[in-house]
Amino acid sequence: MFRADTWAAKKAAGQAVETVRGWGYPALDESDLAMVVQQLVTAAVADGGKRVSVHLGDQEQKVLVAVLSHVPGAPDDSVLGQVAALATVDSVGTDSAPDGRRMWAILDAAPRRPRTATTAA
Repeated sequence: MFRADTWAAKKAAGQAVETVRGWGYPALDESDLAMVVQQLVTAAVADGGKRVSVHLGDQEQKVLVAVLSHVPGAPDDSVLGQVAALATVDSVGTDSAPDGRRMWAILDAAPRRPRTATTAA
């Protein structure tokens, strides 16, 4: 849990990268992970609450980042398009519950297939 201030996004991203690094996903794009956390936390801070929660999970070469703003019904979900545009992000979403808005992203942590050279015929 982080206090909802201007430093929360950077702190949360650093801690998330360190945590997920320990899970053993060498092919995970850590810069995408950090960007996802920073963007979602920044949006959660803008919701105007006092704190922001960041939750991480993994399963089958996928990493989940979920951020809770603790403010129900946030007006702006434009951050989801920015997050979805990152190369390793598989899906994004949001919902609202009595305990606040949740935003999430799932990143692909599986090794990328090597590109094969094509030859002109």
